[in-house]
Amino acid sequence: MIDGSCCCGAVKFKLKTEPSVMGTCHCSRCRKAGASTIVFVKKEDLNWVAGKDKVATYQPGAPYKYGRCFCTICGSSLGEILSSEDSFPIAANALDSDISLTVQFHEFVSEKPCWYEICDDAPQSTGHPS
Repeated sequence: MIDGSCCCGAVKFKLKTEPSVMGTCHCSRCRKAGASTIVFVKKEDLNWVAGKDKVATYQPGAPYKYGRCFCTICGSSLGEILSSEDSFPIAANALDSDISLTVQFHEFVSEKPCWYEICDDAPQSTGHPS
């Protein structure tokens, strides 16, 4: 099992299996939410240990459609951890256990700030990868 939590520990969860994909989004929304590097998990693999009731979702206005979840106590970004989809992204920074994945793609590199240098060979795209 892979452990995950927020900064203050109020939100805790476990994943039955390692996430399937890891990527970094360089869009301004993900950067501001503090969750640029994400991992994709299956809903069936997510087990709540504590604090699901401490998770809130920021629902953005159009044209954005994906909400961002966070701990209501410490503000830790949790990606889309309350999603009802079969597979969804959560913030890699919420994982406490090591995983074997490395970044497999960079998306929205057209919005990447000039001070950030991509230092790996993962494929890059100006929007969502095809």
